[in-house]
Amino acid sequence: MSDDLSAALAAALLDARRAQGLSAGALAERSGVSRAMIGKVERGEAQPTAVLLSRLAGALGITLSALMARAEADGRRLLRAADQPVWTDPATGYRRRAVSPPTGGPLELVEVSLPAGTELAYPADASTFVHQQLWMLDGRLRLTEGEAEHELGPGDCLAFGPPAPTAFRVPADAPCRYLVALTNRAG
Repeated sequence: MSDDLSAALAAALLDARRAQGLSAGALAERSGVSRAMIGKVERGEAQPTAVLLSRLAGALGITLSALMARAEADGRRLLRAADQPVWTDPATGYRRRAVSPPTGGPLELVEVSLPAGTELAYPADASTFVHQQLWMLDGRLRLTEGEAEHELGPGDCLAFGPPAPTAFRVPADAPCRYLVALTNRAG
């Protein structure tokens, strides 16, 4: 992650917490993330993982994607490939490219690359406020949402169901890449 994006993400998290009038302690209680870790992330002293950011965003009532969009916002309507912000999870190598210009519009496109053998799990509240569709570009992915299991390959498109715990598993022999389209859930 670039230093600029790291600083913007730290500021976006702090702003979101303060906008809700939450102390770091209250956010820690809601998210299950220690107050010390929240402080380090907000000061830009720690490189947070996707799961940690998802827990914090969920506790704030927003998605990881919305938190990242706040960090990336600059009003441009055209975002050249070379300028699309990329964030990499330091724990797994999960790579997230913000494809959409950060205009605050109703649709967001995100390209995700997962290394071979990656396993990620998210709580149900990570998708409470968004509708998502996942379109597989390359590789294979086993996606579990609640009790449902989906085996996805190139060209497959999955519309996520109601919020449920979700797990992503990439086979050990090859990475995968997919596009996620997100919109706010009607309310």
